[in-house]
Amino acid sequence: MIETKSLQPLTKPQTLHASVQESLKAYIDENRLRGGDPLPPESFLAQQLAVSRNSVREAIKALESVGILETRRGIGVFVRPFSFDPLLEHLAYGLRGSLREVGELVEIRRVLEVALIEKTVEMIGEDDLAELRAVTDRMRVLAEHHESFADEDKAFHLLLFRCQGNQMLSKLIDVFWLAFYKASDFVNLDNPNPLATWKDHHDIVEAVAARDVEAARARLDHHYHGILGVIAKNGETVR
Repeated sequence: MIETKSLQPLTKPQTLHASVQESLKAYIDENRLRGGDPLPPESFLAQQLAVSRNSVREAIKALESVGILETRRGIGVFVRPFSFDPLLEHLAYGLRGSLREVGELVEIRRVLEVALIEKTVEMIGEDDLAELRAVTDRMRVLAEHHESFADEDKAFHLLLFRCQGNQMLSKLIDVFWLAFYKASDFVNLDNPNPLATWKDHHDIVEAVAARDVEAARARLDHHYHGILGVIAKNGETVR
Protein backbone atom coordinates (compact mmCIF):
# COMPACT_ATOMS: atom_id res chain seq x y z
CA MET A 1 0.00 0.00 0.00
CA ILE A 2 1.38 3.42 -1.00
CA GLU A 3 1.71 5.84 1.90
CA THR A 4 0.13 9.21 1.14
CA LYS A 5 1.44 12.52 2.40
CA SER A 6 -0.69 14.45 4.87
CA LEU A 7 -2.15 17.91 4.50
CA GLN A 8 -0.65 20.64 6.67
CA PRO A 9 -2.77 22.99 8.82
CA LEU A 10 -3.15 26.45 7.34
CA THR A 11 -0.96 29.27 8.59
CA LYS A 12 -2.64 32.17 6.77
CA PRO A 13 -6.27 32.32 7.95
CA GLN A 14 -6.63 35.85 6.52
CA THR A 15 -6.64 34.32 3.01
CA LEU A 16 -8.56 31.19 3.94
CA HIS A 17 -10.47 30.69 0.68
CA ALA A 18 -7.35 30.83 -1.49
CA SER A 19 -5.23 28.93 1.03
CA VAL A 20 -7.56 25.94 1.10
CA GLN A 21 -7.48 25.77 -2.69
CA GLU A 22 -3.69 25.91 -2.75
CA SER A 23 -3.46 23.24 -0.08
CA LEU A 24 -5.74 20.92 -2.04
CA LYS A 25 -3.70 21.46 -5.21
CA ALA A 26 -0.50 20.78 -3.27
CA TYR A 27 -2.04 17.56 -1.90
CA ILE A 28 -2.88 16.43 -5.44
CA ASP A 29 0.66 17.20 -6.67
CA GLU A 30 2.52 15.71 -3.71
CA ASN A 31 0.52 12.49 -3.86
CA ARG A 32 0.76 12.37 -7.65
CA LEU A 33 -2.98 12.00 -8.11
CA ARG A 34 -4.17 11.67 -11.68
CA GLY A 35 -7.47 12.10 -13.49
CA GLY A 36 -10.08 9.84 -11.90
CA ASP A 37 -8.27 9.46 -8.57
CA PRO A 38 -10.43 10.23 -5.49
CA LEU A 39 -9.79 12.84 -2.83
CA PRO A 40 -10.32 11.96 0.85
CA PRO A 41 -13.74 12.84 2.33
CA GLU A 42 -14.50 16.47 3.17
CA SER A 43 -14.43 15.69 6.89
CA PHE A 44 -10.88 14.32 6.63
CA LEU A 45 -9.69 17.29 4.58
CA ALA A 46 -11.25 19.75 7.03
CA GLN A 47 -9.63 18.00 9.97
CA GLN A 48 -6.21 17.94 8.29
CA LEU A 49 -6.41 21.62 7.36
CA ALA A 50 -7.97 22.67 10.68
CA VAL A 51 -10.80 24.49 8.89
CA SER A 52 -14.55 24.01 8.61
CA ARG A 53 -16.11 21.59 6.14
CA ASN A 54 -17.84 24.57 4.55
CA SER A 55 -14.43 26.11 3.75
CA VAL A 56 -13.35 22.85 2.13
CA ARG A 57 -16.61 22.64 0.20
CA GLU A 58 -16.19 26.17 -1.16
CA ALA A 59 -12.60 25.43 -2.21
CA ILE A 60 -13.72 22.28 -4.01
CA LYS A 61 -16.36 24.28 -5.88
CA ALA A 62 -13.75 26.82 -6.94
CA LEU A 63 -11.42 24.06 -8.19
CA GLU A 64 -14.33 22.49 -10.04
CA SER A 65 -14.89 25.77 -11.88
CA VAL A 66 -11.36 25.69 -13.30
CA GLY A 67 -11.50 22.00 -14.21
CA ILE A 68 -9.21 20.55 -11.51
CA LEU A 69 -11.82 18.61 -9.53
CA GLU A 70 -15.22 17.07 -10.17
CA THR A 71 -17.91 15.98 -7.71
CA ARG A 72 -19.76 12.77 -8.42
CA ARG A 73 -23.02 12.92 -6.52
CA GLY A 74 -23.26 10.24 -3.88
CA ILE A 75 -19.73 9.00 -4.56
CA GLY A 76 -17.19 11.69 -3.74
CA VAL A 77 -14.72 14.22 -5.14
CA PHE A 78 -12.25 13.20 -7.83
CA VAL A 79 -9.37 14.72 -9.72
CA ARG A 80 -10.70 15.67 -13.13
CA PRO A 81 -8.90 14.39 -16.24
CA PHE A 82 -7.17 17.20 -18.12
CA SER A 83 -9.44 19.17 -20.41
CA PHE A 84 -9.28 22.47 -22.28
CA ASP A 85 -13.01 23.06 -21.64
CA PRO A 86 -12.58 25.48 -18.69
CA LEU A 87 -9.98 27.46 -20.67
CA LEU A 88 -12.34 27.58 -23.63
CA GLU A 89 -15.22 28.86 -21.53
CA HIS A 90 -13.15 31.62 -19.92
CA LEU A 91 -11.38 32.53 -23.16
CA ALA A 92 -14.58 32.87 -25.17
CA TYR A 93 -16.21 34.87 -22.37
CA GLY A 94 -13.23 37.17 -22.01
CA LEU A 95 -13.04 37.84 -25.76
CA ARG A 96 -16.74 38.37 -26.36
CA GLY A 97 -17.52 41.47 -28.36
CA SER A 98 -13.88 42.43 -28.91
CA LEU A 99 -13.09 41.77 -32.56
CA ARG A 100 -9.59 43.20 -32.15
CA GLU A 101 -8.67 40.58 -29.56
CA VAL A 102 -10.43 37.87 -31.56
CA GLY A 103 -8.21 38.89 -34.47
CA GLU A 104 -5.17 38.40 -32.25
CA LEU A 105 -6.39 34.89 -31.42
CA VAL A 106 -6.72 34.13 -35.13
CA GLU A 107 -3.19 35.42 -35.71
CA ILE A 108 -1.82 32.98 -33.12
CA ARG A 109 -3.71 30.13 -34.77
CA ARG A 110 -2.41 31.19 -38.20
CA VAL A 111 1.21 31.10 -37.05
CA LEU A 112 0.71 27.69 -35.42
CA GLU A 113 -0.88 26.03 -38.44
CA VAL A 114 1.41 27.58 -41.05
CA ALA A 115 4.44 26.43 -39.06
CA LEU A 116 3.18 22.84 -38.80
CA ILE A 117 1.74 22.30 -42.28
CA GLU A 118 5.07 20.97 -43.57
CA LYS A 119 4.77 17.91 -41.36
CA THR A 120 1.26 17.29 -42.70
CA VAL A 121 2.57 17.47 -46.28
CA GLU A 122 5.15 14.83 -45.38
CA MET A 123 2.81 12.49 -43.49
CA ILE A 124 -0.74 12.75 -44.85
CA GLY A 125 -2.23 9.69 -46.52
CA GLU A 126 -4.79 9.20 -49.26
CA ASP A 127 -7.62 8.46 -46.82
CA ASP A 128 -7.20 11.80 -45.07
CA LEU A 129 -6.96 13.60 -48.41
CA ALA A 130 -10.19 11.96 -49.53
CA GLU A 131 -11.93 13.10 -46.35
CA LEU A 132 -10.61 16.63 -46.77
CA ARG A 133 -11.90 16.76 -50.34
CA ALA A 134 -15.30 15.49 -49.20
CA VAL A 135 -15.44 18.26 -46.59
CA THR A 136 -14.50 20.95 -49.11
CA ASP A 137 -17.15 19.61 -51.50
CA ARG A 138 -19.77 20.13 -48.80
CA MET A 139 -18.37 23.63 -48.17
CA ARG A 140 -18.79 24.51 -51.86
CA VAL A 141 -22.43 23.41 -51.93
CA LEU A 142 -23.22 25.40 -48.78
CA ALA A 143 -21.29 28.45 -50.02
CA GLU A 144 -23.25 28.41 -53.28
CA HIS A 145 -26.44 28.62 -51.21
CA HIS A 146 -24.95 31.29 -48.91
CA GLU A 147 -25.29 28.93 -45.93
CA SER A 148 -22.87 28.66 -43.03
CA PHE A 149 -20.30 25.86 -43.14
CA ALA A 150 -18.86 26.34 -39.65
CA ASP A 151 -18.99 22.61 -38.81
CA GLU A 152 -17.19 21.77 -42.02
CA ASP A 153 -14.57 24.44 -41.29
CA LYS A 154 -13.84 22.91 -37.89
CA ALA A 155 -13.67 19.40 -39.35
CA PHE A 156 -11.34 20.60 -42.11
CA HIS A 157 -8.67 22.00 -39.80
CA LEU A 158 -8.77 19.01 -37.47
CA LEU A 159 -8.46 16.64 -40.45
CA LEU A 160 -5.62 18.67 -41.92
CA PHE A 161 -3.41 17.89 -38.92
CA ARG A 162 -4.87 14.55 -37.80
CA CYS A 163 -2.13 12.56 -39.54
CA GLN A 164 0.46 14.01 -37.17
CA GLY A 165 -1.07 12.14 -34.24
CA ASN A 166 -0.45 15.11 -31.96
CA GLN A 167 -3.34 15.14 -29.49
CA MET A 168 -2.25 18.39 -27.88
CA LEU A 169 -2.22 20.11 -31.27
CA SER A 170 -5.71 18.79 -32.05
CA LYS A 171 -6.97 20.08 -28.71
CA LEU A 172 -5.40 23.49 -29.27
CA ILE A 173 -6.92 23.76 -32.75
CA ASP A 174 -10.28 22.79 -31.27
CA VAL A 175 -9.95 25.35 -28.46
CA PHE A 176 -8.88 28.15 -30.82
CA TRP A 177 -11.65 27.35 -33.27
CA LEU A 178 -14.43 27.17 -30.69
CA ALA A 179 -13.24 30.24 -28.79
CA PHE A 180 -13.04 32.15 -32.05
CA TYR A 181 -16.54 31.24 -33.18
CA LYS A 182 -18.10 31.79 -29.75
CA ALA A 183 -16.36 35.09 -29.13
CA SER A 184 -16.69 36.60 -32.60
CA ASP A 185 -20.09 35.15 -33.54
CA PHE A 186 -18.29 34.58 -36.85
CA VAL A 187 -21.19 32.60 -38.28
CA ASN A 188 -23.21 35.82 -38.33
CA LEU A 189 -20.45 38.15 -39.52
CA ASP A 190 -20.85 39.41 -43.04
CA ASN A 191 -18.67 37.36 -45.40
CA PRO A 192 -19.01 39.03 -48.81
CA ASN A 193 -17.57 36.07 -50.70
CA PRO A 194 -18.19 32.63 -49.12
CA LEU A 195 -17.09 30.94 -52.34
CA ALA A 196 -13.67 32.53 -51.95
CA THR A 197 -13.51 31.02 -48.45
CA TRP A 198 -14.40 27.63 -49.90
CA LYS A 199 -11.72 28.00 -52.57
CA ASP A 200 -9.11 28.80 -49.92
CA HIS A 201 -9.80 25.42 -48.31
CA HIS A 202 -9.86 23.67 -51.69
CA ASP A 203 -6.50 25.17 -52.67
CA ILE A 204 -4.94 24.16 -49.35
CA VAL A 205 -5.96 20.53 -49.91
CA GLU A 206 -4.63 20.47 -53.45
CA ALA A 207 -1.29 21.97 -52.39
CA VAL A 208 -0.96 19.35 -49.66
CA ALA A 209 -1.93 16.59 -52.09
CA ALA A 210 0.76 17.82 -54.49
CA ARG A 211 3.31 17.64 -51.62
CA ASP A 212 4.12 21.30 -52.23
CA VAL A 213 5.13 22.70 -48.85
CA GLU A 214 5.60 26.30 -49.96
CA ALA A 215 2.25 26.40 -51.77
CA ALA A 216 0.50 24.82 -48.77
CA ARG A 217 2.02 27.44 -46.46
CA ALA A 218 1.11 30.28 -48.81
CA ARG A 219 -2.48 29.15 -49.27
CA LEU A 220 -3.03 28.50 -45.58
CA ASP A 221 -1.57 31.92 -44.83
CA HIS A 222 -3.83 33.51 -47.47
CA HIS A 223 -6.85 31.81 -45.93
CA TYR A 224 -6.14 33.29 -42.52
CA HIS A 225 -5.55 36.74 -43.94
CA GLY A 226 -9.02 36.41 -45.48
CA ILE A 227 -10.52 35.66 -42.06
CA LEU A 228 -8.69 38.61 -40.56
CA GLY A 229 -10.06 40.77 -43.38
CA VAL A 230 -13.63 39.75 -42.58
CA ILE A 231 -13.05 40.55 -38.89
CA ALA A 232 -11.53 43.93 -39.74
CA LYS A 233 -14.38 44.81 -42.11
CA ASN A 234 -17.01 43.96 -39.48
CA GLY A 235 -15.04 45.86 -36.85
CA GLU A 236 -15.27 48.99 -38.99
CA THR A 237 -19.02 48.43 -39.37
CA VAL A 238 -19.44 48.17 -35.59
CA ARG A 239 -17.67 51.51 -35.12
